[in-house]
Amino acid sequence: MSATSRVLAGLVAGVVTGLLLAAWRPRVALQVAGVAQPIGKLWLNALQMTVVPLVLALVVVGVNTATDAAASGRIARRALVAIIVLLVLGAAVAALLAPPLLAMFPHNPALSEVLRGSAAHAPDIAPPGWADWFAGIVPSNALMAAAQSAMLPLVVFALFLGFALTQLQPSRRALLVEFFQAVADAMIVIVRWVLWLAPLGVFALILAVCARAGLGMVRALGVYVLVEITLYLVVAALMLPVAVLWGGERLRRFVAALAPAQAVAASTQSSLASLPAMLESAERRLGYPSQVTALVLPMAVSLCRLTSPVQYIASACFIAWASGIDLGAAQLMAGAALAVVISLGSVGLPGQVTFMATNLPVAQAMGVPVAPLGLMLAVDTLPDVFATLGNVTADLTVASVVARQSRKDISGAVRACGDGDTGARG
Repeated sequence: MSATSRVLAGLVAGVVTGLLLAAWRPRVALQVAGVAQPIGKLWLNALQMTVVPLVLALVVVGVNTATDAAASGRIARRALVAIIVLLVLGAAVAALLAPPLLAMFPHNPALSEVLRGSAAHAPDIAPPGWADWFAGIVPSNALMAAAQSAMLPLVVFALFLGFALTQLQPSRRALLVEFFQAVADAMIVIVRWVLWLAPLGVFALILAVCARAGLGMVRALGVYVLVEITLYLVVAALMLPVAVLWGGERLRRFVAALAPAQAVAASTQSSLASLPAMLESAERRLGYPSQVTALVLPMAVSLCRLTSPVQYIASACFIAWASGIDLGAAQLMAGAALAVVISLGSVGLPGQVTFMATNLPVAQAMGVPVAPLGLMLAVDTLPDVFATLGNVTADLTVASVVARQSRKDISGAVRACGDGDTGARG
């Protein structure tokens, strides 16, 4: 049985057990929930303990990886700029649309009480004002920010550290980047160990919630999946006007070229598996120069995961909605900014490791309880098809933008080579 199947089995078993106990003996259900909740919280704490060193290491390594890519040429720099712009657009759309989409569904006060009660470590804090939020972006003490899990200041420090490493001698820089990569790899090993117990942790968490809130949590998870899919489709659709206005594409031709790659994406749920179809569509159907597609599309598959910041923001907004917490503009902005940085820094992390290592920092930065993330991990595989469709659409959109900007450079280089050949023959 795959890891995803095991986690889903734990989720279903916890839901059924909690609902049956609540229907049979409510008092017994509460007693069982009191025993199961600490077990689930212990598992979640084991995941949380890796977040600070993992995020610090990933951002430092990610900054240096992106800098290397930008230094490889003008085409790569243009691709990196386009990727960052699209990720910011996706995060902004999620921050703007997720709260009103969730507000369309009726709120369950009983569920709010259960979630608030299960998150004693995350007290209800009033949203900070603009001045406090702005002043807190840069940490006065990076170690204190790490100790307090203040993720946004910690990431800002990691960005400064990452860019500072790019100014060191190559040998020293390589040594430190290798150190931070080793830290990230070690944290991922720990996360995998903890995720081996995910079926038990998810079972305990969902049993405790369902025993206390009944079907409320099951309905809420359905709302989460529906809103997440909706946001994925919205940001994917937004790539079409971006390709037309910024990439200079004709809408009908671009949509037709997307179809083969999207068919592969829907069947495999893998952007990497869709890369050959994207290369063929970009070169044969859209006529992009091979110099562009050979560099930009592999780079976009690695870095331009458009739906990642969307998912981070949607998860945090869902927890806020389910917990009855109102998110202010400063919290949404902080979450969106952090989601973009985390998305760029988490390149290459596998499946469930990605979910916990990336959603935890954003949820903490936005001031919402992180306990529900263990339950959301189990159902987050359901919208994967739509996430991959959005990512593939964004990858080809980046290629369209860079191809339009690079045509003059490529044609100039071709003419220069032709002139050189003529001179040599003469």
